[in-house]
Amino acid sequence: MQENNYPKLHNAAWPGVVGKGPDSEPTIDLDSMLEMTAAAEVDGTGFDGIDLFLYDPHIDIDSSEDDIKALAEKLKGHDLKAGSLVAPVWPDIGGGSAMGSQEDRKNFVKQVRKSCEIGKVLREEGVRPYGVIRIDSSVDPASWAENPAENTKLIAQTWREACDVAADYDEDLAAEGEICWGGMHSWKTMVDTLEAVDRPNIGFQADMAHTLLYLLGYNAPEDRILPEDFEWGDREALTRGLEEMTAALRPWTIDFHVAQNDGSVFGSGTHDKTGRHCLPNDPKGKLDIAQDAGHWLRDENGELTKAFKHICWDGCMFPNEVMTKQQTWNDILAAMIEVRNQHGWSES
Repeated sequence: MQENNYPKLHNAAWPGVVGKGPDSEPTIDLDSMLEMTAAAEVDGTGFDGIDLFLYDPHIDIDSSEDDIKALAEKLKGHDLKAGSLVAPVWPDIGGGSAMGSQEDRKNFVKQVRKSCEIGKVLREEGVRPYGVIRIDSSVDPASWAENPAENTKLIAQTWREACDVAADYDEDLAAEGEICWGGMHSWKTMVDTLEAVDRPNIGFQADMAHTLLYLLGYNAPEDRILPEDFEWGDREALTRGLEEMTAALRPWTIDFHVAQNDGSVFGSGTHDKTGRHCLPNDPKGKLDIAQDAGHWLRDENGELTKAFKHICWDGCMFPNEVMTKQQTWNDILAAMIEVRNQHGWSES
């Protein structure tokens, strides 16, 4: 029996889709992701839920209410809750650049609205007691860098409009920091963009694998925290770097992904290069997962922030051979449990 029952432990559905497709391996369908998630077990503890990607072939953003109710019943059948939802805000699937044309930005906000509507149905069906709507800027860093000040203003304006829509549904939006998204590609640009939005329902989605790359200044050398001659064996310097970065981003953090990274970048399919996810037990992993999660889950005084009710595993672009092994998900669950053992709490 686990002493702590919060934060709730979620798997992610999107590794079955992200980086897959015609340019890579076949996608893994949602039913398979749900079955493997529900089957994971470590000493009597399983996943509490799953975070979802509102994108074909998993979930059509234009699903009917009956479709979403059927999804809710499917989740209930697996004894899983839904958590955070990824809004498909990208131009090639109906969205648009957050700093693009008026039509682009209108489409971005439209996709957020549709995501909120799906989230509303899942809440009403009793399967989504917590979670956010995940967004990004839907544009690359090089395009943003052509005019940083003006482009940051445009992204903030689009996010502000999306926040106003989300507020009508009592939803919070979380921007996931990845080096592949313009205006979010470094810890400093991420803070600047969030501050410019000026809405109470905007926050940061921290992913341990992606944010590790912030320390190295990928796509933003001027914002590098670790020195040029840093070596991964220098745990003291790494800890100082994590402390500096999380001090800036933790106050914004409203959603959290447990993950591992080997210090490199990777992309597959149509996904741009970003922080490379590793399995939790990968010997090349640079993070002490449970210990380093504490930089995000505890404040500068070591006190739990309790800023969110669930945490989610994220590990995209693994080979299907790895993802279809049940032991993979058991190992991931074990890492999640250890994070909760060290940084969780108990509620009745």
